[in-house]
Amino acid sequence: MEATTIQVKVKPRARLSLLTPVEGGAWIAELKSPPVDGKANEELVSLIARHFGCRKSAVFIKSGASSRLKLVRIEGGDRRPSSDRHLHRS
Repeated sequence: MEATTIQVKVKPRARLSLLTPVEGGAWIAELKSPPVDGKANEELVSLIARHFGCRKSAVFIKSGASSRLKLVRIEGGDRRPSSDRHLHRS
């Protein structure tokens, strides 16, 4: 089973939930949820799962669970991030 690890910078308490690629292969996740009681991490996992077309159970926060800079592992087939895909959820 292959896996992909991406670097994500999280910005909680945003007006909209967005996952946007930036140069160098990193991503920025703007999340509506506050960073309280793991709510922002739950929203991040859901957002990444929808974006990459996988189950939430295939997305793991590998490091940075309590910081804004996180390494996220996506289990499964070839889940390479596409630099021209944006996800928007209102």
